[in-house]
Amino acid sequence: MENHLPQRVRVERRAVTEDESRRANGPDWDRYADEYQATHGEFLGDAGFVWGPEGLTEARARVLGDVADRDVLEVGSGAGQCSRWVRAQGGRGYGLDLSFRQLQHSRRIDLDSGIAVPSVLGTATALPFADASFDVVFSSFGALQFVSDIADAVVETARVLRPGGRFAFSITHPTRWMFPDDPGEAGLVATQSYWDRTPYVEVDDASGTVSYVEHHRTLGDWVALLAGAGFVITDLLEPEWPEDHDRVWGGWSAVRGRFTPGTAIFGADLRA
Repeated sequence: MENHLPQRVRVERRAVTEDESRRANGPDWDRYADEYQATHGEFLGDAGFVWGPEGLTEARARVLGDVADRDVLEVGSGAGQCSRWVRAQGGRGYGLDLSFRQLQHSRRIDLDSGIAVPSVLGTATALPFADASFDVVFSSFGALQFVSDIADAVVETARVLRPGGRFAFSITHPTRWMFPDDPGEAGLVATQSYWDRTPYVEVDDASGTVSYVEHHRTLGDWVALLAGAGFVITDLLEPEWPEDHDRVWGGWSAVRGRFTPGTAIFGADLRA
């Protein structure tokens, strides 16, 4: 929950619709994309797969399983780093993102790296693909916490997966909702209820329009969403902060990471 924007904003906690969330977060990522890639691009790698700020890679975690010769969709693909890694492993990686500017960065890295990721502009709640198109769908901090109609997104994922297909995603660990988004010691003091699911909203003071939205679900909510869409959960990883990792990324830091998890990674299989 960090302000990405240069303009003055006020923070509100209130309900917002899927359309309102989408109209806020797409332009927000368009504005933030250049700074994001300049700040984090080296850490992510042009063809690297990192699940979160702790630096846990898919090469170590193996949440997706073997991707060789598999059709793999990344939802919230950004500049396509993870999908490019999938292609380097012999998979057929494809990207989808709400931000046109992020997809422009993806095209730039395609040309620089020589590993092209076919990508489309779209949303998690209306995937522009036919039924049973993919063996794997994943999202690495890419989309799900910005979606209001999350049940629709999970059902859409199930629709485009083949029977027995794999769904994996990482999100801000749900317990972080209780704490201020501060990488210092202030971020270790709980200030709100874990069960308060009211969205975090930033409103542009000048225009009065919503400029950023983030949604919260508990661990139990995610279990119910996945089970309700026909998934069987096989993995829930909570990466520990590495001793030698001193990177600060928004509210993630060694100060907080040594006490409480910052990332949750789910892996689930669609019932055949």
